[in-house]
This record gives sequence, C-alpha cells and structure tokens, in this order.
Amino acid sequence: MSRGPLRPPEPRGGDRSGHARCDIAAAREITPRNGSVNAGSESYDKREYWDSVPPHNGLELCRAGAQVPIAQPWLGGSVWRRVPTLRQVLARAIGGVALVGLLAGTAACNSDSGSGGDSADGNCGFKIAYFGALTGPAANLGVNIEQGYELAIKQYNDKKGSDCIQVAKFDSQGDPGVAPGVARNLVSDTKILGIVGPPFSGESEAADPIFEEAGIPTVTPAATRVSLSANNWKTFHRAVANDDAQGPAAGNYIKDVLKAEKVFVADDQSAYGAGLADVVKQTLGSSVVGTDKTEGDGKQTDFSATVQKVIASGATAMFYGGYYQNGGLIRKQLTSAGWKGTLVGGDGMKDPGFTKAAGNSAAIGTVVTCPCSPPEKAGGSFVKDYQAEWNTAAGTYSDVAFDAANIFLQGIDQGNTTIEKMNDYLGSVNYQGIANTYKFTATGELDPSLIKVWAFKFDDSGDAVADQEIKTS
Repeated sequence: MSRGPLRPPEPRGGDRSGHARCDIAAAREITPRNGSVNAGSESYDKREYWDSVPPHNGLELCRAGAQVPIAQPWLGGSVWRRVPTLRQVLARAIGGVALVGLLAGTAACNSDSGSGGDSADGNCGFKIAYFGALTGPAANLGVNIEQGYELAIKQYNDKKGSDCIQVAKFDSQGDPGVAPGVARNLVSDTKILGIVGPPFSGESEAADPIFEEAGIPTVTPAATRVSLSANNWKTFHRAVANDDAQGPAAGNYIKDVLKAEKVFVADDQSAYGAGLADVVKQTLGSSVVGTDKTEGDGKQTDFSATVQKVIASGATAMFYGGYYQNGGLIRKQLTSAGWKGTLVGGDGMKDPGFTKAAGNSAAIGTVVTCPCSPPEKAGGSFVKDYQAEWNTAAGTYSDVAFDAANIFLQGIDQGNTTIEKMNDYLGSVNYQGIANTYKFTATGELDPSLIKVWAFKFDDSGDAVADQEIKTS
C-alpha cells in the first residue's frame, strides 16, 4: 500500500548553515548501501550520509553544509541531517584521537579576528597550494607555472622576515586519471586557503569538482577550455582568456596574417586540444580542407598518416590543438616529407620543448597563440627576479601564476583566512598584477575587458618570441 510521496518536515530554526535549503528534485539520485526511498523525483537516503567518502566527481545530493532530509519511513517521516564537507568526511576517517590533535593544531594555526586590514601574525601559518604537472609529458608548462607561484610566496615571506605562508606542491602529472587522487590528498590539508591551478583543462575537469565540494578556491593560470566555467562551480576562477577568445584569434591570424586559403586542423583529443581546435574550425569555416585526430603527448611518435593527409589536402597552413611534444614531432615529420606550409598551435605548444622535438631548423617559423602577454613585458622586477631565482628565463604563464599567488596573498593580508572568506574576496577582487589586472565574472571568467591574445613565433633561438597581439573577434 502506498503512503504517497514522503515530505520532509522543515528544519527547526531554519537552515543554520546559512545556505538556502537545497533542491532535492535536482539532486543526483544515489543507491546507498542500505537502500533508499524514492518519491517521484525525490530520493531520500536513509543511511548515515557521512559514513562514506564522496565519489571523486564531488556530485552530492546537496551543497556541503546544507541540511537534507533523510527518510525514516519506519517512523512515518524523515529527519534533517547536515551534509558534511569533504574535509569533514576525511577528518572523520582519521580517527578520534588523531582528530582531536588535528583540530587543536588547526585552531592554533587558523585563528582569525574576522576583520580585514593589514597583515598580522595571526594571518600566518597557512598554505597556498600549487596543483598541476611537475612530471609527465607536458611537465615543462607546469614547472613554468609552479616556479612563478613559488617565487611570489618566497618574496612575500622575505618581506615578512619569516616563513609565514607555506608552499604546498601537488603533482598531478597533468593526467586526468591521476588528478582526482592527488586532489583528495590536497583537500585533506586544512591549512590550504587557495590553489594556483590546475593548469590543464583535462585535469581541471577531473579535479575541480573535488575542490568545489571542499570549498577551496582555485585560480587557474592556464586552463582554457570554455566549458570549465559552465559548471556553476563557486570556487573556480580563470586568470586568462578561454578558448572562445584564443580560438578565433588563431583563426584570424591564419586568415589575415598568413593569408591561408586551405587549412588542415588536427588535435590530440584532449579536453584542451580538441576544444581549441573545434573553435578554430568554426572560425575558419570553409577554409578547412581536412581534419584528423592524434593520440596525446607521449602516446604516439609516428604521425606519418596525419602528415600524408595534410599534404594530400593541399593545405598551406595546419592548426594543431595539443601540446609541445606532439606538435614538435608533427612539425619535424612534415618538414621531412617536404611540406612547406606553416604550422600553428595554441599555448600548449609554446615551450622550448617544441624545438627539442622538432629540431631547430624545422621549428623556425612555427606560430603559437597564447591568451597571455610576452613574459618579458611583465612589470616590476619580475623578469630579473625570476632569472635570479631559477637561473632561467620566465616561461609561458610564469607571470600569470606569480599574479595568481599574489592575489591569494593579498587576500590573506586582508584577513581572509578561511576558505569561505577567500571565496568571497575573489568574487570582488580587482588586483593589479605584473602581467595583467584581474577581475572575475560571476562564473569565474576573467573580465572581458581584460582579455588579450598574442601570437608568438619560433626563431633560431629555439624559443617562441612575441610577434603581435591579435584580435579575438
């Protein structure tokens, strides 16, 4: 006999979490260990919800901290339980004695007066994390970013005269399959107030839901896939333009500067490469005379099939959506096959590793676009300081990562020493950095008025040097 749809009672005293009561009808239906009671579009879980760690995609019935109805049909109704944050779930897994010590240490380190203003001793003891590739086939790009981030924290601590803010590095290898496990490790550290990264779009898709569930804000200096800002993530912020700017810019360069009437477009099937190539194809329209797919960086070395398709198409320009290792090998094999056209790529190919893979003579003349300014144009003493610290010139997005870290550091100085306060701060920040000014829209995108895209060209130095700023529409 049907009792009809279960309707939970209103929680006494309202939702103390400060959030509006979550929309159960829109929540993900789950199958708990002990079963569930379904009522139309509503699913009420009768288990102790926090007894299991949330899945890596971070999609839970409701926002962490909100109250949800837990059905108890055997009592003729339901009760309200608060959804734990991912940090709370992980903390429970530590165990009672260890948890007491952890909380005591956290309380000592994370004391906060709740007011803004100048930095004080109470604003020390926290961490800003870097999350991204330090190893793997595209590690060069990740290391550029990590070194910019780390330089910012070092300079901040030097001014304080102490190790006020700690560096915390998490190597995702740039791999979407590895990123979730590394992300879970990161969110278990309650001293982390913000994350510089992830740099790549694929790992962002895999890790950002975990950061969102934990409530830890991120500022990516490099992930450009358009859809990343369409997930309603409150913790997501992008410090550069997305591929809706870079893609048209690359297409415009091919049409207006190279004057190419026949273009071949290929990509590595990654979230970044495929997304960028799709926008370039849309921009070029009927000029595209052929397309192809390759494997990702490190997974393919023979591109002869793609090379033959390019030559057979009659294309005088090729756009490749992917990273520097594949791009360099493609350029090398195109040159060996006698193709005289111009290879164009996105920011993922803007690295000396491209020349290493292609060979110096083959690499010369290759064009790459980047939603960034030339690093040598960065303000202040950044160029000199970076060289002095790392004994190498600043690379792609090093300056943007430096700015991203300093955005968080300014937030700490202003008293934003909880992840909730830091998220609120990022929603209204207007930060003048050495690479750009940073303001974020409601979806975490860089304010449209601050977007820029440059073209760079590889020369006989083996590096990509600034060519020109290019229009994005």
